[in-house]
Amino acid sequence: MNDHVILRVVGKFLIPYVMLFGLYVQFHGDFGPGGGFQAGVIFASAFVIHTLLFGVRATQKIAPEWILRVVASAGVLLYAGVGVVSLFLGANYLDYNVLGAYPVAGQHLGIILVEFGVGLTVTSVIMLMFFTFAARGESEGDAL
Repeated sequence: MNDHVILRVVGKFLIPYVMLFGLYVQFHGDFGPGGGFQAGVIFASAFVIHTLLFGVRATQKIAPEWILRVVASAGVLLYAGVGVVSLFLGANYLDYNVLGAYPVAGQHLGIILVEFGVGLTVTSVIMLMFFTFAARGESEGDAL
């Protein structure tokens, strides 16, 4: 891959913008199209681009598999935890109205937290799946 300097430079330039767009989709999801799943896929695609340019081993140094497993679990726990908190506050599971001082504030907070949990989980699981399949065909140090 050392002879593909232009691809690496363009990739390094684009990856932060892909991640920024993923964050935009994540936090814009409660007001318009988007949300946790879409943002998770976009965010994971930045790591896929990095993997295609620099190899699986280089990307796994940035995002080791054990961290991805912890993040995926934390995302599920955040999603479920929002529902449990609403139960403890006397409402139904995932009834966001009780999470804030007034119902609309509670709904915004609940949606942001749940969608963030979904985004964390989707990003981590897609990266784990991609690493699993990509590492099978790559020998040590090989890249595109």
